[in-house]
Amino acid sequence: MAVPVTAPERPARRVSARHFVRLKLRVLGNNFRGQGWRIALFIVGVVIGLWAATGGFFALAAPGLADEPRYALMVAAFGGGLLVLGWLLLPLVFFGVDETLDPARFALLPLSRRTLVTGLYAAALVSVPVLATLIAVAGLVVTAGALGGWAAALVAAVGAVAGLLLCVASARAVTSAFATMLRSRRVRDLAAVLLASLAALLGPLQIVVVAAVSRADWDRLTGVARVVGWTPFGAPWTAGIDVAEGRAWAAVLKLLITVLAIGALLYWWSRSLESAMVGAANAGPARNQRGTVGTAVAQLFPRAVGWARRDRFGALVARECRYWWRDARRRANLITIAVVGIFVPVMVNLGGARFAAGAGAEAGFSVTGESSPVLVSLSMIFVGVLATVTLANQFGFDGNAYAANVVAGVPGRLELRARMTAFSIYVVPLLGVVAIVVATVLGHPGWLGAMAGALLAAYGTGLAINGFVSVLGGYALPETSNPFAMNTGAGVAKSLFTLVSMIASAVAAVPILVAAALLGEVWLWLALPVGLAYGLGAALLGAYLAGDALDRRQPELLAVVTPRR
Repeated sequence: MAVPVTAPERPARRVSARHFVRLKLRVLGNNFRGQGWRIALFIVGVVIGLWAATGGFFALAAPGLADEPRYALMVAAFGGGLLVLGWLLLPLVFFGVDETLDPARFALLPLSRRTLVTGLYAAALVSVPVLATLIAVAGLVVTAGALGGWAAALVAAVGAVAGLLLCVASARAVTSAFATMLRSRRVRDLAAVLLASLAALLGPLQIVVVAAVSRADWDRLTGVARVVGWTPFGAPWTAGIDVAEGRAWAAVLKLLITVLAIGALLYWWSRSLESAMVGAANAGPARNQRGTVGTAVAQLFPRAVGWARRDRFGALVARECRYWWRDARRRANLITIAVVGIFVPVMVNLGGARFAAGAGAEAGFSVTGESSPVLVSLSMIFVGVLATVTLANQFGFDGNAYAANVVAGVPGRLELRARMTAFSIYVVPLLGVVAIVVATVLGHPGWLGAMAGALLAAYGTGLAINGFVSVLGGYALPETSNPFAMNTGAGVAKSLFTLVSMIASAVAAVPILVAAALLGEVWLWLALPVGLAYGLGAALLGAYLAGDALDRRQPELLAVVTPRR
């Protein structure tokens, strides 16, 4: 009797970071297969990233190439600090983070938290922004080497790599934690306002920095740079400069500070990552409500749209209102609009005017430094346009759920009008608050009509333009609980579509700015009715024209906004 021979069992392979990297590269390859537009966007992203990286390289290498040790510390501390701050906050507002490997997909696998964090962290390092950042910070290695020799260059290279690891860890930890907080109804408002406020300070910070540089006290700035160099924002970037200045002990301590900061961020990320894998928390026990069919239908309409008729238009408006309030991805955009809409006009009209006054005085001519209705109208047009940018991919928020509208045969014009109405229920009151706050801060309540008119005109043109952009350029968003997650290549698409929609919307609102410049005081009385009529007419015309395009492209649009698994 023959004894069956069994093959020896292979020992289970230990999952390591390289498996996550290989998995990401394979997923990227599959996503690019047969998708020419994705390949094109990826190439565009690489070109833009390399262009920005080259500019950053020469900016950071300038003190070394010019043999200016006085400015080396300031460039390293402030430039590196802004780089970390950008990685920390920009994903919350503009670009998002690459979620090619969604953490929720690993929830049922027997992977330890340590393995999952290290693997996802390693996969996050394989991206175009990381490569661009590495090329840019190589300029610090050139500066340190020119001022302190090969030893300083070696320490600067170690610091650059550590700083890059810090940047990626900070972006991942903050976006993951913010996504977790947004799922909690009790803390979402406070968390969103605080983090969106920090993100909104990036623009005003640039104005403050430019104004400070024009009247800089270089000795004081050097002292500030040394303080920043001892924080995680500047420690990795200034280590090589310390070696060049003969303070090797300081370089060791700064690298240690960086390592501790990276460890703390990864630990923070691991804690919030578990929650992201589990998914949204239970909202509470379901309430057993009984009643007539009319009562059940009435409960589907939020109080804000209680006025709406119980027809297709009213149902679409009610659905969109609920989505804008409950969807974390959409809610984050609303809060960003509120915060940025107040900070930008105030800083442009106060900081910009004061900077112009100081620059004019140094140049030898007189500038009053006061704001004007034209400048206010220009800043308000920017806010009105910015408020509608989030609609550039409004169908991407729905994903495959948009199939219900396609099957039901919802007319495109009706669909877009309903979406514009629901979005305006939240945004128009925010714009009114922006106008009132800016008029109060500037001390010109008589300009309130001009501000509101410019806001409404730009908002209406933005609705029209973004209706076309969303129909013609929609793209899929990843199915994840992180509201800031983006598929690879989608960050470039989002940036390009945002830029196109903002430029087109601003150009469409130029007549309002021309009227403000030509009519003078008369415009303060005409701005509100004219701006309201202009914006409403533009929005209705955009819904009418883009609705026809939507009717023709419904199947194609559903295909491109449906996430690929």
